[in-house]
Amino acid sequence: MIIVKLGGSILTDKRKKDCFRQEIMQRLARELKQAQQPLLLIHGAGSFGHILAKKYQLNEGYKTKQQLQGFSCTQANVQQLNLLVLQALHDQDIPAVSLPPHAFLQLDNHHLDTIEYTLLDAYVKQGFTPVSFGDVALDKTLGFSICSGDLLVELFAAHFKPEKVIFVIDEDGLYTANPKLDAQASFIKSITAKELGQLTTTADHHADVTEGMKGKINTIQQVAHMGIHTVVVNGTKPQRLYNTMVGKETVCTIIRTTKQ
Repeated sequence: MIIVKLGGSILTDKRKKDCFRQEIMQRLARELKQAQQPLLLIHGAGSFGHILAKKYQLNEGYKTKQQLQGFSCTQANVQQLNLLVLQALHDQDIPAVSLPPHAFLQLDNHHLDTIEYTLLDAYVKQGFTPVSFGDVALDKTLGFSICSGDLLVELFAAHFKPEKVIFVIDEDGLYTANPKLDAQASFIKSITAKELGQLTTTADHHADVTEGMKGKINTIQQVAHMGIHTVVVNGTKPQRLYNTMVGKETVCTIIRTTKQ
């Protein structure tokens, strides 16, 4: 099995609410189909989730009744994005099924409290392609908070022990600094899981309630420490996702582990 995380920056324009990049998703779906690999897909919420979640301060937990409306609207919004992703996959005859996090897990102060894998395991066993995504979820301590797609990657990687985890973003891979803001940023072709801890980034200028690249780097480090082959690749460039899935050489960042 391969776990693929499609970042919200790939699927949406994070600067504009509900702005879906349909052509990119359709091409990525074709590459996923072409690779012919058992797959578990996770996608970010992008502008379908972060803008509303930031407006209602959902990641800070329950404070006012007005947030209940914000929670429900955000939940509906990210499911709209999920339906668009599913449609692109179905157009390629990929048997994708939606598994929203709020239906199978609960958080506790932003961390995992409980998770139920029974249905997820059953869908995988039957040969379906489960698709989950960044979502709002109940939180035992805070009332509710955000379950990021990156947290799901970490949880699913630990449970399924996939052959490979691929993070699909809108840059060629990891850099020594944020390439959108720093012209001196250098591309990193290969890095160890230990070295990732020393990598710092600067936030982009868009709404993001899940720590952006900082949170992603932490997740990548945790997955690599499991001994799982981990890659960061640019989804805006044709065939790079496909090449990464089938083991062909392509531009990407490879995270080396002690087991490689």
